[in-house]
Amino acid sequence: MGRRILNDALRTIVNSERRGKATATLQPISTVIVSFLRIMKDRGYIKDFQVSDPHRVGRITVELQGRINDCKALTYRQDIKSKNIEDYRLRILPTRQWGYVVITTPNGVLDHEEAMRQNVGVAVWNKD
Repeated sequence: MGRRILNDALRTIVNSERRGKATATLQPISTVIVSFLRIMKDRGYIKDFQVSDPHRVGRITVELQGRINDCKALTYRQDIKSKNIEDYRLRILPTRQWGYVVITTPNGVLDHEEAMRQNVGVAVWNKD
């Protein structure tokens, strides 16, 4: 259930970017989506996001910047050691120059650079 909510949210963001919209509205929400959006904001892919009524159904309004080409949630779990994160990134991303792999770790949701810096093993949700 949680991965599908994340995938639906990411597809909404990508579709809004492709249509040239300034904002995207995500509903329903989860803490993983909020963590993911924080990373996207820190890396400069979105301007800002606003969480409305988080205790009920909730809604997130995301201000888009026009920098997202594609963004996917991968569907099955794969455990990776911290020393193999770079190999995984090279296999998944289309080019070495840009892009991030956002992963869940025991320290929370991190991008691949922060996970390597903290030297933590990860659980990657991989695509079929």
